[in-house]
Amino acid sequence: MSETKEKIVSLADKLIRVKGFNAFSYKDISDPLQVKNAAIHYHFPTKSDLGMEVLDKELRSLEENSAKWKKLPEDEQLIKFCGVFRKHCNNGNVCLMGSLAPDYETLSPEMQQKVQQMAATILEWMTGCLEQGRKHKRFRFKGDAGDRALLVISNLQSSLLLSRVLGPSAFNRISRQLLEDLGA
Repeated sequence: MSETKEKIVSLADKLIRVKGFNAFSYKDISDPLQVKNAAIHYHFPTKSDLGMEVLDKELRSLEENSAKWKKLPEDEQLIKFCGVFRKHCNNGNVCLMGSLAPDYETLSPEMQQKVQQMAATILEWMTGCLEQGRKHKRFRFKGDAGDRALLVISNLQSSLLLSRVLGPSAFNRISRQLLEDLGA
């Protein structure tokens, strides 16, 4: 990927997390990068193309992280996963899923499919982590691991939204309580 293209994707990612997908334009990218809109259109003919690249980059990052974490005990894997959200909180961002979900109905069908893929990937990983962690007695919870995974993911996502309003302590309190409730 060219340096210009990488900068475009990186800034688009930031804008999606801070403002939302529908709230920024190519001008919000071209001005800070000091490039013409045509340069952005060269790499990404449509905004949806740019959104797809941001999603692909996030999916690659998730796959790389989860592969590294697989060697760790499940409670440590979950702590690492929470650390990704903590980084977003510290940077004043929400997670990509939390930012794109409100815009979901306005996204292109291709982006909708990619958002669904990302949600399924996260849910599958979290469910597996919780199932294995319970099996190895690192987590304690009742009920289905998939249902618990939905609770963990939705709580982490909402903690980032609440942190925008209430400050980072909201994230810290929620993530600490999630881990404590699981016995991690």
